[in-house]
Amino acid sequence: MYRFFVEKEQIVGEEVQIRGTDVNHIKHVLRMKVGEPIRISDKKEMDYLCEIVALSEDEVRAKIVEAKVGETELLAELILFQGLPKSDKLEWIIQKAVELGVAKVFPVAMKHSVVKIEPKKETAKQKRWNSIAESAAKQSKRLIVPQVGEVLSYAACVEQMKELDLVLLPYECAEGMEGTKQALAKLQKGSRVGIVIGPEGGFAEEEVAAAKEAGAQIVSLGKRILRTETAGLAMLSILMYHLETM
Repeated sequence: MYRFFVEKEQIVGEEVQIRGTDVNHIKHVLRMKVGEPIRISDKKEMDYLCEIVALSEDEVRAKIVEAKVGETELLAELILFQGLPKSDKLEWIIQKAVELGVAKVFPVAMKHSVVKIEPKKETAKQKRWNSIAESAAKQSKRLIVPQVGEVLSYAACVEQMKELDLVLLPYECAEGMEGTKQALAKLQKGSRVGIVIGPEGGFAEEEVAAAKEAGAQIVSLGKRILRTETAGLAMLSILMYHLETM
């Protein structure tokens, strides 16, 4: 069943008023008709089963059939700080991270990042990244639309780390899984958890030191070297498992 997101004020009484680009998608791409069921999320916690009752040029109205608190969000807020990768890898990372339950993604310019995003192009890229996040949220039945923030400097990333309850930095030079197990033992419901991933060239030693000073836990993901587009998703998968089984 197709899912759409609305703002709280678009839910009026027993009806949901869908506007914007979703109207064209419902009418002309999906070719949906009056009487068909859809799911609506208020981008917070409520999940609505609805039935389309009217379609116009600028609005789709749907009657609420059932309302319940959704169950698809994780019990902690996961924030991915992704070192800027080459080509379009970031788009793929965003899509898969949203499917795995991430709440926010911040691209980070690191010392070994090859890609340099020009300031005049960043707004357009960020718009596309957020569009990818929204599409992935619809597909994976998320209740919220995870946000992709502006490109951070590494210094700004470190400052954000200090505000979180737990920060995990997978590092190829970390030894053994015992440290990873100990770090994961600190995971609690309601925690704000950061995952810091280096670019293709990995972390500079001073970046690891700065993260550690800010409270980050340096962890291992095993004996194999993972690509930048794999490491974050592996860490998110581990966290998802722990949170889903709490």
